[in-house]
Amino acid sequence: MDVSTPEAAAEHFAERPEAELLYLARHASRYPPAVGAAAVAELQRRGLVPDAAAAPPPTPTVAAPAPEETWAQLLLPMLRSLFWPTRQSWAVPVLLNINFLVWLAMTLSGVSATVPTGHALVRWGSNVSTLTWPGQPWRLVTSLFVHGGITHLLLNMASLWLLGVLLEARTGGARLLAAYLASGVAASAATLWYHSGGINSTGASGAIFGLYGLLLVLLVSKKLVLDKWDRRGMLGLVSYLVLSNLISGLTGNIDNIAHLGGLLMGLLVAGPLVAASLKDTEQLID
Repeated sequence: MDVSTPEAAAEHFAERPEAELLYLARHASRYPPAVGAAAVAELQRRGLVPDAAAAPPPTPTVAAPAPEETWAQLLLPMLRSLFWPTRQSWAVPVLLNINFLVWLAMTLSGVSATVPTGHALVRWGSNVSTLTWPGQPWRLVTSLFVHGGITHLLLNMASLWLLGVLLEARTGGARLLAAYLASGVAASAATLWYHSGGINSTGASGAIFGLYGLLLVLLVSKKLVLDKWDRRGMLGLVSYLVLSNLISGLTGNIDNIAHLGGLLMGLLVAGPLVAASLKDTEQLID
């Protein structure tokens, strides 16, 4: 978007929908100052928010150059945000913590950290055809937090973190958590339905595919505030990740049915979640 001059910014935001302008005004601290100011000015022009009281122009000051941040200063806050919940981001850290704590507890109890046996996975809550339904339906949820070794865990948690960074700020923690769990349960149920001959499955990938579905809907419906080219690039990247994972599942020991079940549920719950998020944004003018 071109906000290099006030005229260019006004022309750009005059064409934007109200929901996008409200989002930008509400989260102005996340964007360059010119973006937030232009969004607020356009909302004021449309009569959606009151004009600020006229104030004398501030005295110009010369800002001191910002000190350069070291790698440690950049990495430590990022690592802290992975596992330390805040008011702005709590669902993803909670999910990461639970997954890592379950793996740690399994390892400390004597289960192999890299290649746990099928019997050990069953004891810790995996999704098993002969046990889950109808006797132990709680395995539909517990299996989402049990992984077949540290490599399996790290791959899934990296995907969860990257998607969570994009989604939780837009949907809120409670909605992201609801989409994650609903998609995971749908993935577990799809696995039991398809593998009627019996299966012992674990992992969060079905729930993560649900987040892919949620992100796709946000991109296609233009509910993410992005430049046209950024939107197309991200849409292409997410589509590539989904398709490449599904294709790789055709040749390896990967449960594609769980992926498809989670993806479908993510797409289904995305509509109500997006509508609820927009309703919250519109409260800015109440």
